Amino acid sequence: MDVELQILKHLARDAHPTVAIIDEYCAKYKGLFKEVRNYECFKYLHMGIISTIKRKSLPEIAKVVSINSAQSLHHFLANSDWAVDELKQRRLNKLKQTLNGQAITVVIDETGDRKKGKNTDYVARQYLESVGKVDNGIVSVNAYGIYANITFPLVFKVFKPKGTLKESDKYKTKIELASEIITELMESGFNIKLVLADSLYGESSQFLRKVAEYNLDYVVSIRSNHGVWLPAGQSVRANKWCKFKRTFSNQTSETRYIREIIYGKKRAITYWEITTDPETMPENSTSFVMTNLQGNLKKTLGDLYGLRTWVEYGFRQCKQELGWTDYRFTNFQHIERWWEIIFSVYTMISLNSPVFSSFNQSCQLETEAQENNDVNFSNHPQWNHEAGWKNTLNNLRLIIQPLLLFWLIYPWLSIFPNSHLLLGFNHLIAAMNQFKPCYASG
Repeated sequence: MDVELQILKHLARDAHPTVAIIDEYCAKYKGLFKEVRNYECFKYLHMGIISTIKRKSLPEIAKVVSINSAQSLHHFLANSDWAVDELKQRRLNKLKQTLNGQAITVVIDETGDRKKGKNTDYVARQYLESVGKVDNGIVSVNAYGIYANITFPLVFKVFKPKGTLKESDKYKTKIELASEIITELMESGFNIKLVLADSLYGESSQFLRKVAEYNLDYVVSIRSNHGVWLPAGQSVRANKWCKFKRTFSNQTSETRYIREIIYGKKRAITYWEITTDPETMPENSTSFVMTNLQGNLKKTLGDLYGLRTWVEYGFRQCKQELGWTDYRFTNFQHIERWWEIIFSVYTMISLNSPVFSSFNQSCQLETEAQENNDVNFSNHPQWNHEAGWKNTLNNLRLIIQPLLLFWLIYPWLSIFPNSHLLLGFNHLIAAMNQFKPCYASG
């Protein structure tokens, strides 16, 4: 009997299910994990990260997904046998397949987060954009995509300050990392129509050469004292201010002002000022912009450059809602795995937005079937009918809520059995599983 139990213990088994919306997304990555327990941890992390718990630490995630100990999640991130590059490549392929050749805007940005001590890899005193000053922390250069006002994560690369390099490392500037990201995305087959970046990259001829190498349009920020070489006899002039409506991601709008600054003769590259007040030009709401876009840009350039702020807002949500900085690792290989899991969860939410769902004909049929079904999820009083990323996150949280609540009270049901309550939860969770995500197949 003991031998039979040992044999049964080591037989292959299916992973424990969570909710269909999580299971169907994660199924595309199943082949990355040799052991079913690792695949289960992958799913549990997605479940815990989109939950409403404030801190996405491993102990808190373990509690909310009803795992006895966070050790299995720690082992999955620190010691288990799976390749982070393969996870990234599958995620990018999923995005590319869903987009199906549609043109996207790419935003290059960096994020820095405070970290105490000197034990964490690549932590040093450096400028941290999140706090607006030099402090002890870790910095990454990130690329995000935008399609129809929905943001989605593409690639991140950690910046390795000179004093933190390991023997196998090669020092690369943030400009070099950003240039590598552009090359990687182009070679991956993404259709990029526009690149947006702040002044660190806008002032870099190296970065702009890389963008030009692929014949990409760009809108980049520049410093207010940006210098342009002028031949003798030519001068700088500013056109009149023009009023325009700046439209935000939630479709609200505010008045802004824009004017072109012309250095000598008209050039292929143009320079612009955008502000909320042309009289005082407040520093925190005035931008100096350079672009190679052609045509009448007075009505469009402000909104195009404003997409950067959507991504900055979106990544703040990534930090606040998904736990980008909630890891407690010091080895960057483990941090990299955590960040890539966060990007995977971010991608899952973006793909489940109405914008991406509309790509898939089977999704449209599924939506029609749900509308004709007795189960109408949008009748929930907390259901959000808007199409934004955070609206989608809100709705996904409602879908996983019954299972999380069941896991929460299940220990009491083993003490005070209640077959009616169990049956009720079973029916409710089964109903949630009818809410099918609409991901591209393959």
